[in-house]
Amino acid sequence: MAQTLLAVLLVLAAGYALPDFARWRDFSWLRVWLAQWTRASGDAARPRFAAAWLPLLLFGLCELIQFVLGQVLFGLPGFAFAVVVLFYCWGPRDLDADIDAVLKAPDSDRRLAAVQALRADQAGAPLPFDAAPLVEATFTAALSRWFGVLFWFVVLGPAGALGYRVVQLLARHPAFSDGVEATQRELLERTARILDWAPAHLVALTLALVSDFDAVVKTWRDYHTAHGKGYFTLDLGFLGALAKAGIDADVEAGDGYASDVSNPLVELADAQRLLRRILIGWLALIALAALIVLTH
Repeated sequence: MAQTLLAVLLVLAAGYALPDFARWRDFSWLRVWLAQWTRASGDAARPRFAAAWLPLLLFGLCELIQFVLGQVLFGLPGFAFAVVVLFYCWGPRDLDADIDAVLKAPDSDRRLAAVQALRADQAGAPLPFDAAPLVEATFTAALSRWFGVLFWFVVLGPAGALGYRVVQLLARHPAFSDGVEATQRELLERTARILDWAPAHLVALTLALVSDFDAVVKTWRDYHTAHGKGYFTLDLGFLGALAKAGIDADVEAGDGYASDVSNPLVELADAQRLLRRILIGWLALIALAALIVLTH
């Protein structure tokens, strides 16, 4: 667990100190592979097989490489491999940079253009410059770019991070999902929601701790009561509602020296602060787990 914490800290440090390295987070090989597989096959079964099994195949290959590298030179090559895979799967865009681009935009046109980088679905409708959808999009982006990758890296190692990212791309990114047959795309989307379920709930719990606990818990309870689906479903829409409730409570309390909950810039700035607190909270939990492991 200590190595996991160190790997995460190195990736975060590299992201801030070496932002140009983000260009290496290129999954174009995945798109090329799917296209070649589709052209080479005359029937529909082969591309469906490729889309359905590719995440598992990559997961297994990554696990094998990690195991082999972990057996030599005191496991240092395995640790380096884990750091590289986590960095590769992080993002791929820098969330803080995208938020800062909105906050620091010199005019409304460039601000609205910068907002679109926060959309979860780049093929969907443009994201309006309103507080509620902006907060929801920001937390959804944080789940995909940060917390989902981090959660599965901690649970399953570099193979977990890579598997999560590949499923996300095949299910939701139009450059990749367009090459997947519709039935398999539905399966991948369901898999993506399953993989998001645990980190989304952990984000919600951490949000309650670092924000207004009563406001977040009440909104969480009200959301599930209104939708009537219970807590153990793949409906993750609660995260945007909880984020808005927590941010509204912070803003109304004067966090950030502003109190206008209808101002998108004020809400976005507080969302950035809350996401950083949540990330720090996760790192603290990992550090605590590492300390427990080291003392036993």
